[in-house]
Amino acid sequence: MNEFTAEFIGTMFLILMGNGVVANVVLKGTKGNNGGWIVITTGWALAVFTGVVIAAPYSGAHINPAVTLGLSIAGEFPWTKVPIFIGAQMLGAMAGSFLVWAIYREHFNCTTNSALHLAAFSTAPAIRNKFSNLLSEIIGTFTLIFVIFYVTNPVMGNESETPIGMGSLGAIPVAFLVWAIGLSLGGTTGYAINPARDLGPRIIHSLVPIKNKCKSDWSYSWVPIAGPLIGATIAAVIYLLLNN
Repeated sequence: MNEFTAEFIGTMFLILMGNGVVANVVLKGTKGNNGGWIVITTGWALAVFTGVVIAAPYSGAHINPAVTLGLSIAGEFPWTKVPIFIGAQMLGAMAGSFLVWAIYREHFNCTTNSALHLAAFSTAPAIRNKFSNLLSEIIGTFTLIFVIFYVTNPVMGNESETPIGMGSLGAIPVAFLVWAIGLSLGGTTGYAINPARDLGPRIIHSLVPIKNKCKSDWSYSWVPIAGPLIGATIAAVIYLLLNN
């Protein structure tokens, strides 16, 4: 696998497993219906583990534009590769979300609450206050990126080497980190902490046929994009100040 393919497949599995557990919990008639927040946060943590293990040997397993941005600002990843990685992550997130829809298609159609349809694709705030929602995403992503700098060993190789991000050895602690963020900080917005994780599936939600589907809430969509990017930037800057 090359880096683009690794980021695409890793992100696809991240969303397949992550949004898959949300669909299993919130949609009508599934085996996991009403499984609750613990099931969702655990499923997302294991989804991160799955995506990282797949992509790590080939791309460093960023599987998140906020990770790619943070590593680049910290000087641990070449800026020239940022568009390639983010493009792969977006396409992978869309592919993973489409697979979730295909698997749970009948359950989407028999679920009458259209807000639950969207919940299995993208995030939404528990209380809609965009300033507070943005702050939640900033702090959640800051926590993710700042801790990643210390639980993994990101280095930027020379031109002939593969840049390393969240390597295989970082899969377990990063999975636990995402689990902790979900349990502790995720109750306000659903903790996107990953622009591709939210935007890619939201696009798919707007395209696929679902009975009684609601709109894709584009007026909120900028929050889970801007928040993670701001949080990643702050984390990288503070990391540089502490280590240079």
